[in-house]
Amino acid sequence: MVKAWQVHELGQPRNAMRLEEVADPKPEAGQVLVRVKASPVNFPDVLLCRGEYQMKPPLPFTPGVELCGEVVELGPGVEGPAVGDRVVGGAVMPRGAFAEYAVLDAARALPAPETLSDAEASALYIGYQTGWFGLHRRAGLRAGETLLVHAAAGGVGSAAIQLGKAAGATVVGVVGGPEKAQVARDLGADVVVDRHQEDFVQVVKEVTGGRGADVVYDPVGGETYQRSTKCIAFEGRILIIGFAGGTIQTPGLNHALIKNYSIVGLHWGLYVQRDPETARQAHAELTKLAESGAVRPLISRRVPLEGLADAVQEVGDGKTVGRVAYDVSA
Repeated sequence: MVKAWQVHELGQPRNAMRLEEVADPKPEAGQVLVRVKASPVNFPDVLLCRGEYQMKPPLPFTPGVELCGEVVELGPGVEGPAVGDRVVGGAVMPRGAFAEYAVLDAARALPAPETLSDAEASALYIGYQTGWFGLHRRAGLRAGETLLVHAAAGGVGSAAIQLGKAAGATVVGVVGGPEKAQVARDLGADVVVDRHQEDFVQVVKEVTGGRGADVVYDPVGGETYQRSTKCIAFEGRILIIGFAGGTIQTPGLNHALIKNYSIVGLHWGLYVQRDPETARQAHAELTKLAESGAVRPLISRRVPLEGLADAVQEVGDGKTVGRVAYDVSA
């Protein structure tokens, strides 16, 4: 028996998650069993607990969508990962990474960068791959352009700041509150806007001499998206990453036509399913950036397994910066 957080009834994470003993997971054909070393809390973990995510695993399930772990057993037919390897990747649901052990698809188990700690490596997968595909593959961000990043102190936003700077862009980060503003500055944002104190539309126009942002990185949606259309540049690209604000906007396509900008969606998981080789290439690029020091996942707090329910709730309440990570050494 192993310890794992289980969700039997959907609801707010603190109420829905229960730490229990469950049967040992077993790797099937093409899978590997890993001892979980670290797993960051992602907003999808919050949505999974609430039953609001696009993937709805059968009850009961264990949250935890990504991890860094040590391979301890190979399923039938596995080629590539070996026992003892330190890897990162997405846990095979419904048994996620908020547990002592988890299962990964061997083909999607990627080598953990040696320069990163377990917690940092665990957070290099979803958020940074999302940023890499969004900024480079979907938006075609170029050196010298202006990148506007919303929720810039969060897990996804903090990755976008670092990747934008590594690409040679001028980065404007939007946050809520002075503490988060300092985090965005420390991450490398050239200009930081506290949305409680300033109007990011006006700031972007001032910074760009009235031209606007070339790329908008929007994991919030709703009013944030609507306001972003007022400061998007000619031939700009608005990247739709998610809807953490809770409202899915209805875009005014006539406005996109008149101002000549693009609305670009990103469903990163489809790349993993349909073009896994490109996802591996992205990981190789991200590993190089980590080795050079250009990117390093911001782990604001490490918690033991027992502290995960509170940590997931805090992420859902918008009270965290960077990533809060379950770390076995915490």
